Amino acid sequence: MARAVAINVGANTTLPGFRGPVLPDRRFAYVPIPEREPTADPVPTYADLDVPLDVDVSNVSDRRVHLDPEFAGLYGSTAYTYGDEHGVKAGPLSALTPGDSLFFYATLSLRGDPVAAPTLPPEWGAYLIGEFRVDRAVTGEAYRDLPPAERARFESNAHVKRAEFDARVLVAGDDGSRLLERAVPLSAPEAGATAGPLVTDLSADSGKGPWWRRVLRYDADATECLRAVVDEAQP
Repeated sequence: MARAVAINVGANTTLPGFRGPVLPDRRFAYVPIPEREPTADPVPTYADLDVPLDVDVSNVSDRRVHLDPEFAGLYGSTAYTYGDEHGVKAGPLSALTPGDSLFFYATLSLRGDPVAAPTLPPEWGAYLIGEFRVDRAVTGEAYRDLPPAERARFESNAHVKRAEFDARVLVAGDDGSRLLERAVPLSAPEAGATAGPLVTDLSADSGKGPWWRRVLRYDADATECLRAVVDEAQP
C-alpha cells in the first residue's frame, strides 16, 4: 500500500528573506529559494519568473533561483522532479516506490484580514502546496550509473544543472502529480508553530519543537486519509 512523506520547500525568511503569500481563500504562490551553487546550465532569475499573486521580487530580481521541486506547467517546467543533497531527507525519499506520495509543504505568510480566514494561522503557517505521485526515486549514486536515456528523465532538475552534481536522491513524479490549487494547512489555526491534526494525528511526528522543518512520514492508512483531505480541499 502507498506511503507518503512530506518535506519543507520554498522561500522562507532566511532564503531569500521572505515567505510566499497565502490568501484567506487558500490560494498561494510557490516561490523557490535562490540558487547558491555554480551551474553548468543557465537557470532563471527571480525576474524571469511570472510569480502569481503579484509577489514583489524586486529586491532579489537578479538572483538566480533553485527551481526545486519543479512542477510541469509552472515557471517553464515540463516535468515533475525533485532532488536533495541532505542525508536526513535522502533516506526516506530514496525509499519511496511507484505509487507513493511525496508531499511538499512551505511556510507561507497570510495576506489579508485574519478575521476572513479563521481556520488559518493569523501570521504565518506551514501548508501543503504540492504532491508528486512517485514514478521513480533513485539515489545520487544510482543516478550516475543510469543509462543516458533514463538519466534524461531528470535532466531539468536543479541539482543536475549544477556544475557539480550533488543530489543524494532524485525523485520523478508521474502525470498524477500536481501543484495544488489551494494550500492545505498543517499548522493549527492558533499559530503557525502549533502543529495541526494532519501532523499530530496522522504523521509519525510528535508535532513538538520545529516540526515544520522536519520530514513528516505517513503510513498507508494515514496516506489514504491525507490524500482524501487534500483532494477535498481543492476547488
